[in-house]
Amino acid sequence: MNISDVARKTGLPPKTIRYYEEIGLIQPDRGANGYRLFSETHLHQLAFIGRARALGFSIEDCRTLLSLYGDKSRASADVKQVALEHLDEIDAKIAQLQQMRTTLQHLITSCAGDTRPDCPILNDLAQGQASS
Repeated sequence: MNISDVARKTGLPPKTIRYYEEIGLIQPDRGANGYRLFSETHLHQLAFIGRARALGFSIEDCRTLLSLYGDKSRASADVKQVALEHLDEIDAKIAQLQQMRTTLQHLITSCAGDTRPDCPILNDLAQGQASS
């Protein structure tokens, strides 16, 4: 298969597929003409990476997960550990977003939103800038 076939079948843009090759996540064969030749295995790997990335796994996590997937003597505990660490990162991001939402909601509630120039939102943003 060529890159456009693989892109169509995986839903990944050709540019992303080339990037994954560049960083060594996949290693397609090359034809005599220099074009990439993708096998069913490559297609499966790219679909795997696409799904992992959709779940927010980092490139390095994808590299680890692909390696574990290919290791038939792996321990499922190793896979679970990668997933648990990622879940912890997601939980931390959610907590950060919830704090941001709480702060922004408070600022919005504090702002009269009328024709006066006084604005607690801008005041808070300016204070944050001065304290950095």
